[in-house]
Amino acid sequence: MSDAAQSTAAEVRAAAEAVKTALDRHLAAVERRSGEDDPAVYEAFNELAAAAEEYDELLYDRYDEVTPFEIPGTEDMPPYTGPEEPSALSVLIRRDYTVVEPQRLLAQAQRVEAADEPSAVGAGDDEATATVHGALGVLFGEFEPDEIASRHKEFGLEEGDSTLWVTAGDDTADPGEWLEAPFENVDPQRVVCRFDVSAVFDEDDLEDEEDLEDEIVLDEDEDELEPLDADR
Repeated sequence: MSDAAQSTAAEVRAAAEAVKTALDRHLAAVERRSGEDDPAVYEAFNELAAAAEEYDELLYDRYDEVTPFEIPGTEDMPPYTGPEEPSALSVLIRRDYTVVEPQRLLAQAQRVEAADEPSAVGAGDDEATATVHGALGVLFGEFEPDEIASRHKEFGLEEGDSTLWVTAGDDTADPGEWLEAPFENVDPQRVVCRFDVSAVFDEDDLEDEEDLEDEIVLDEDEDELEPLDADR
């Protein structure tokens, strides 16, 4: 908000009262819940999240302060509406990489090819390992995705974002049914749990550590402090 439209103290106070009211309603809904998928609980949750977000924004605008907690938003992960006792599960995984050392990637693929065909003449000249595209096919055909993830630097790759979704289903899909478009019909409301890894989170953690370092107050008797070892 601009200075001209800065929140008033009364607006901040009203927003705080709204959070208290929403918190009471959420607790009451949880206490009265009729099952795991009680819509009243989700409605109260959404109201609490909206009230907390409004309060956080007004508090920051007026006093340059933030709340010490964060309620997950519903835009990224809507309420679960799948079966209470799912009989089938699907695990959806995406991992992004950047090819930062093409020569290392090519060399690793050539080693795999040479190991598979030790008597081959001119190993590395084969079309499969002469291009980055071909080398990727060789490596991902030889190693499991989890091994690629744990050894990505050896293959000249740099990790990007990754995500894993566990979704619930009513029945197991027929063989070959979804192979052409594995992620096309994912229902976010059937996601049981989700795990995200991103550099964005790392940057946030780094900023928090830097802020913590700025707030450290040294003891008055600094002579007793052990000097830092630069090699550690």
